[in-house]
Amino acid sequence: MKRNSHSGWYKEPDRRVELPDYPERAVEEGIVNSLIHRDYLIVGSEVHIDMFDDRIEIYSPGGMFDGINVQDRDIMNVPSRRRNPIIADIFARLKWMERRGRGIKKIIAEYKDQHYYADEMCPVFVSEYEAFFLTLKNLNYSISQKGTKKGTKIGTKKGTKTEEIQERVALVYQAICENPEVKNTELEEIVGASKKQICSALKILKDEEKIYKD
Repeated sequence: MKRNSHSGWYKEPDRRVELPDYPERAVEEGIVNSLIHRDYLIVGSEVHIDMFDDRIEIYSPGGMFDGINVQDRDIMNVPSRRRNPIIADIFARLKWMERRGRGIKKIIAEYKDQHYYADEMCPVFVSEYEAFFLTLKNLNYSISQKGTKKGTKIGTKKGTKTEEIQERVALVYQAICENPEVKNTELEEIVGASKKQICSALKILKDEEKIYKD
């Protein structure tokens, strides 16, 4: 999963802000929980992890241990009941999980702590009688899709010229973080800006030492 996801960053005056596609701790927690809490008595099924451009889906055989679907509960107050206490104890001793069973809260907290987090990016938990699904949203996907149509104006509200330039620079920088080999002509399409505007944005990023020319 690390090999197939990306991580960008940008500089602030006093720090470097990391921009991962997915919070690593949330992904780790999701995988660990799928292995610990799955129903090993269900024959012919296994844990599946599927990666898409905009999300990761983790499937684990077996629904909630008490039979009540997770989506029908208060997601922040799901009681901790372990289907496989011995496996859970082993993972706890290996420091892969906490003994208190705070997996769902931890996954959500990791997301909320990210720079680009918005409510629509909150992880989604769904269970059925013999299945549990966790969907983790790509935090950078919606940002990378802004202005993909040529001629699209950047931003949804009218702002000052300075604000437009800053937003254009941010989109150019995000595109470069996701693909360091991106070409200027591709940036024009992605950002919806002219050749001159892209060159100006690149100069600003170079002056701020956020990008470097080999």
